[in-house]
Amino acid sequence: MDDKEVLSQINKLAEKEHELFRKEAEAGVTDEERAELRKLEVTLDQCWDLLHQRRARRAAGLDPDSAKVRDANTVEKYIG
Repeated sequence: MDDKEVLSQINKLAEKEHELFRKEAEAGVTDEERAELRKLEVTLDQCWDLLHQRRARRAAGLDPDSAKVRDANTVEKYIG
């Protein structure tokens, strides 16, 4: 997945996330939608992490395609 594909995925996920945020603010969401929202947040964090890895590898003269999606636990517990 190249940078454009990662950004496209981020935009799609963010759009869905905003849709659920709006729904939650206006009418409330179901437990399933709340779980979906949490999953979207984690997936977005993973996508951003992947994009940052790719950019860092490129800046260091390394192959950005060797960047890998890290597991949710790693991404969610990161303290930068």
